[in-house]
Amino acid sequence: MLSRLSPRLAIITIVFLWVVWALLPTFEYASLSEDDKEAMRTEGTLVNLQNKIINLGLDLQGGIHLVLEVDIPTLIRNLAERKDEQFETMLRRTSELATGTDADFFDVFEQQVAEHNVRLIYHFSNYGTKVPDIIVGLRDEADDAINRALEIIRNRVDEFGVAEPTIQKAGHRRIIVELAGIKDPAQARNLIQNTALLEFNLMQDLEVARDVMLKLDEIIKATGETGLVATETGQTAEQDIPDDEGLEALLGSTGDTTASVSELGISADVLSDHPFSGYVNVAGQNLVVAQRYRYAVESLLERPEVQASIPSDGVFLWSNRAEPLFQQNTNENFYSLYYLYSEPGLTGGVITQAKADIGGMGGSSSNQPVVNVQMNNEGAKTWARLTGANVGRRVALVLDKKVHMAPVIKGKIPGGSTEISGLESMDEAKLTAIVLRAGSLPAPVNIIEERSVGPSLGHDSIRKGINAVLLGGVIVILFMLIYYRGSGFVATLAVFFNIFVVLAALASLRATLTLPGIAGLILTVGMAVDANVLIFERIREELDKGKSVRAAIESGYGRATITIIDANVTTILAALVLFQFGTGPLKGFAITLFWGIAASMFTAIFMTRTIFMAVTQSPKVKSLSI
Repeated sequence: MLSRLSPRLAIITIVFLWVVWALLPTFEYASLSEDDKEAMRTEGTLVNLQNKIINLGLDLQGGIHLVLEVDIPTLIRNLAERKDEQFETMLRRTSELATGTDADFFDVFEQQVAEHNVRLIYHFSNYGTKVPDIIVGLRDEADDAINRALEIIRNRVDEFGVAEPTIQKAGHRRIIVELAGIKDPAQARNLIQNTALLEFNLMQDLEVARDVMLKLDEIIKATGETGLVATETGQTAEQDIPDDEGLEALLGSTGDTTASVSELGISADVLSDHPFSGYVNVAGQNLVVAQRYRYAVESLLERPEVQASIPSDGVFLWSNRAEPLFQQNTNENFYSLYYLYSEPGLTGGVITQAKADIGGMGGSSSNQPVVNVQMNNEGAKTWARLTGANVGRRVALVLDKKVHMAPVIKGKIPGGSTEISGLESMDEAKLTAIVLRAGSLPAPVNIIEERSVGPSLGHDSIRKGINAVLLGGVIVILFMLIYYRGSGFVATLAVFFNIFVVLAALASLRATLTLPGIAGLILTVGMAVDANVLIFERIREELDKGKSVRAAIESGYGRATITIIDANVTTILAALVLFQFGTGPLKGFAITLFWGIAASMFTAIFMTRTIFMAVTQSPKVKSLSI
């Protein structure tokens, strides 16, 4: 008998040790105080511990649920080789008709092409000569863009360190993202939405920028609409400051105007003569615009006639944030307005490594957060050639159409290394490094739905779920103890061990426990007891026939096992189907159901039988409490 028990006891011991090993980190994490967690986070050991614990779903620990939509109109605009006012009008109308409806974007796009009589081959010559062929090509580009966006978002979230995120495609243009345990939703939104398009654009001379802006002044005056447009405060520039106050030094200044600017107001007379450049000042070699007037300048730059008048090799871009540039008694901040070459000398596609760090001593970024970038061989050669041929000129580091810095090239930069500074915090530097490593989105993604689940709601769900498990367990245990007496106690041990096996499986596989998962756990308790009931009733029947205890146990288990396996295997197959084709709550239920059924077969068929064999191995045992 001992020889038959030894392998069984060894297997149960191994399973028991595995359960303890798998659940120990979870119990350790649950015992930590917030101060302990913060200390481990600083040491960098908290993430390792979190990777070993049972992950809780969005409904249990709170987090953020986002529905994203890829901006197809922007993608089409970026793919177009040529753009004109007719094309832009047609694209805007397509976007208006397709937004908020179930209509396919490209079906509407094709209708609008015919309605506006747009020659698509003029704008998309690389996709064929016939309209249907071009539409098919653009549709393929859109599908590819959505798939790439899905993969890039997944890579970013993985590097961000969110356990068990849900990232899946929904329909043709939408992506669902669920991030459990996120405490800063704004940070998550920035991480996901950031297109991370890094470009290195040479800066055009200040004199060239001046000539372009004076030309824009003439274009705007010719339309009859001066620069008196709404500012960020909602007032007109004329209302913001009295007419008799104005800038003493406008764009015609040649030196640093810091000392000569006495007021920040702009009079209506100035804007009548200079409806665009009247908003702009010169600080050293930078064009700057007061923060309150940024909206006004942006509105002017977005006008079709203004866009058409800007030379094709030039583009105006803003700095990434406003700064106090002038030394005077004012709290006004200024955005820098850069006039750059429209074609970048280098793009972020050559980046192989990006790491957030603190700037070294001696430079302008000393003790400031920076991102150190390393390029591949091709990028390193291009960067060395670009910097070597433009010594003394300024190159702008543009991230998502915002200029983070525009340093002067002091010499050739070999090796493909560079540094991005001008970041507000270390958190921003880390997020920038993540998106640069993961790659740039092929098109912007817009958040069309957002739901946040607070941690208090999650804690309440956990409490109610645990109470439900305990209440159901107590009722089942009382029934088993009263009805089956000593054998009911054996079944109770098996049920408890069954629950711990399921939790250990979730921790080992880094699966997520959700509220539906807790429901699956409760169902598992019932299924585990059901198997024991079948076995015990079979044993009773055998005892009633006059068989010995050991013979009754052998026969009872032998006859009940086939029935139990048959019922449980069909349930396991149903759980696998739910896991494969289900989403969200269904998957959480399927995971615990699968492992619960697998564990119940082990405990009911193998574990309880081993206990009965150990108890009845003595010939003196003549009866069984059942």
